[in-house]
Amino acid sequence: MTSESSKGIQIPPGEFKKIGYELIDQIALFLDTIAQRPVTTEKSSIELMDLLGDDPLPELGRPPGEILSKATELLFNYSLLNGHPKFSGYITSSPAPLGALADLLASAVNPNVGAYSLSPVATEIEKQTVRWLAAFVGLPATCGGLLVSGGNMANFTAFITARTIKGPPEIKEEGISNESMKLTVYCPVSTHSWIEKAAVLFGLGARSVRWIALNKAGQMDNRLLEQKINEDLSNGCRPLMVIGNAGDVSTGAVDDLEGVAAICKKYMLWFHVDGAYGAPAAAVPELKHLFDGIEKADSVAMDPHKWLYSPLEAGCVLVKDPHHLLTTFSSHPVYYNFNNDSNNPTLNYYEYGFQNSRGFRALKIWTVLQQMGKAGYIGLINENIALSRLLFQLAEAHSELEAVTQNLSITTFRFVPEACQADPVGHELYLNKLNEALVNQLQAGGEVFLSNAVVMGKYCLRSCLVNFRTSKKDIHEIVDVVIREGRNVHQNLISKQGNY
Repeated sequence: MTSESSKGIQIPPGEFKKIGYELIDQIALFLDTIAQRPVTTEKSSIELMDLLGDDPLPELGRPPGEILSKATELLFNYSLLNGHPKFSGYITSSPAPLGALADLLASAVNPNVGAYSLSPVATEIEKQTVRWLAAFVGLPATCGGLLVSGGNMANFTAFITARTIKGPPEIKEEGISNESMKLTVYCPVSTHSWIEKAAVLFGLGARSVRWIALNKAGQMDNRLLEQKINEDLSNGCRPLMVIGNAGDVSTGAVDDLEGVAAICKKYMLWFHVDGAYGAPAAAVPELKHLFDGIEKADSVAMDPHKWLYSPLEAGCVLVKDPHHLLTTFSSHPVYYNFNNDSNNPTLNYYEYGFQNSRGFRALKIWTVLQQMGKAGYIGLINENIALSRLLFQLAEAHSELEAVTQNLSITTFRFVPEACQADPVGHELYLNKLNEALVNQLQAGGEVFLSNAVVMGKYCLRSCLVNFRTSKKDIHEIVDVVIREGRNVHQNLISKQGNY
């Protein structure tokens, strides 16, 4: 029997259907017309606060349909639309519509994928999803892993596992405070900021990170890597792990993973690949050689919410030997009754990572993996790469643009006004200031959304395409907007400061 108190939170079936059908209709229209909308809102934080109002928490409840209608209007009209065909800024993909529906379904059932008994079929779906993701990027069938919120958490999970397996044997009991040898980790200077967070949060300290310079191809210089490992060994340090990038966040460069694997094997170090962005490209036959060696990694991080077009949040950590995750994370408090039946062994995901209570992230990935299949995904990834190369070619061909780098689906370039073309080196400070102002203008304008990268000292516009809606027409129009706004920003700067 329904209590009087619970009536306020429940919605009668007829009303639930009406609200739900209206919402689906509005979402369908939104997705169909997304290209006609601004990429982002022009409203300031103060203006958005005024829209929301400063009313206190209501004393009495409001009708669900009214609440959802207002939320829909706010989100559709005042969001950054990373599903827009002219969004190619940060590495957030255009989300697959089926994934959005799957998220709704997952929320309705609401399994806690922390223990098998709390989520029987959800656990099995996550296991299958992890297995499919590993196979997609070419990892051994024996590897295991779990889904997490994103790249930071995937890399953190691998980092703390490496610290447990390669650190002092007593580290779980004694910690690292009594360790006389300095624990050290190695990564290219292009590595994402997660590594700094991990070193600080997990007790090694920021100075434990050895930043290795890049070679001319934008890859970690493996000669300098081995040299630094030997220096640390001679100075009484204890090297733990090396991180290789499978598509760095600024330029998309892929490190020589085969070479890194050989060095890790030689010095018995944990080999981790940060493939949060680029790992899915390993499935493309023409690009597979770029990722040679990834199959030798002890762990790989990848984000389905980047180049597999999953709605947020969806990260994944894959580990060659899943027992290492159990060694690192498993615990059995007395108030848990999740023991395995020896005749029917099951997987409890709370023993594999940081979370105990875990949402059902796998469903939105699992559904779209089946919808697209491997061939479908390869086609979409190839399209993104082809469009990125087109952008680079258009930048090369235009007299007021300088094409800087192109790797995977990331192109960096910059605006160079005619007055600076005779001596761009002499105007580097001004060009950096100009292109920074141009990025800000483009992001505020709502027509296109690019981000930035600093490459070889040059402040660049950066386009990262993980978007199934972007077309050749969009790329040409992006270039037109960049030229127009670049000229405007240049004229405004000159009028303010009078020179370069």
